[in-house]
Amino acid sequence: MARVILDKVNKVYPNGVHAVKDVSLEVADGELVVLVGPSGCGKSTVLRMIAGLEKSSDGRIMIGDRVVNDVEPKHRDVAMVFQDYALYPHMTVKENLEFGLAMRRVPKDARERAVANAAKVLGLQELLARRPAQLSGGQKQRVAVGRAIVREPKVFLFDEPLSNLDAKLRAEMRTEIARLHQRLGVTTIYVTHDQVEAMTLGHSIVMMLDGTVQQVGSPLDVYDHPSNAFVAGFLGTPPMNFIDGCIQSGAKEFTFDTLSLPLPAGYADAPVEILQRAVTYGIRPEHIKVNPSGTWSGGLKGEVVVVEPLGSREIVIVRVGERELTAEVESTGVLRPLQSVDVVIDAGHGHLFDSEGNNLPVMSPGGKC
Repeated sequence: MARVILDKVNKVYPNGVHAVKDVSLEVADGELVVLVGPSGCGKSTVLRMIAGLEKSSDGRIMIGDRVVNDVEPKHRDVAMVFQDYALYPHMTVKENLEFGLAMRRVPKDARERAVANAAKVLGLQELLARRPAQLSGGQKQRVAVGRAIVREPKVFLFDEPLSNLDAKLRAEMRTEIARLHQRLGVTTIYVTHDQVEAMTLGHSIVMMLDGTVQQVGSPLDVYDHPSNAFVAGFLGTPPMNFIDGCIQSGAKEFTFDTLSLPLPAGYADAPVEILQRAVTYGIRPEHIKVNPSGTWSGGLKGEVVVVEPLGSREIVIVRVGERELTAEVESTGVLRPLQSVDVVIDAGHGHLFDSEGNNLPVMSPGGKC
């Protein structure tokens, strides 16, 4: 096992596209870190540079105590699992698992032990004689993971390995990968655009956009304390609600249209001259309560647009003023489209973002923004 360090790593392609910009990151020995972001944000390029499949334009990449920028991929002691299973169709599962070891001239008895161990860990014992065409998508993915396991590398690299699976298989394979990491304890870097995979798998998540790192932290810390509006909106299903408005001088309230909301926790004592500005108010759906009109006093008046039942929970889209907000509430069976409702926003979980989308800092009296 080994730690992985990226120090101001860049990737500029010959056509001038700057795909990765000054990415610095440290993955601790034995840690599982997830790189997450939309398509084209540079996360897979970062992974490929660690593997040696792409050459960095600038910066330093270390695996363990060794700088590997000029080290061939086969000598970096990493194993990569791709979105495409990349199995040899004419080989059996057993032959696919041991192919890399055979190419490295590992003795036959050692190959047999490694394959038997990987097959046991991944539940492939009954499939060793089959060929890829005889396997399901989930079984193929387990074989691809097993091919990485048999190498006993210092670092596992996963490049969107579950994208080709249906929802049920993705959930099952997420659990398998989490158990595998707990059992082996190998340093793992996992790339995905799926926020659920990022939140459930990662010890830490790295949010990326346009080739840059936006935020690094534990899943819950990034979810609860996003550094900017992009991070806040990317994590969470349904996504965070964003309301454009302003904070009026002397009022210390957020206003939009002709309505107002209390400021999020921590902002009420900030000096008025610091807060007076156009801002965006962010609130997650689970922090909005919706009840038939008259249930609460002090709530905003709204009208239900859509109700989406999800079993014990339901998604409610409600029109407040000129805006539509999304709430996630307990299922009651009483909310209906066009129904008048009271909408209460939990200001303790609100966020304020400036015109650039950055978190508006909470300032102490006398401070400057």
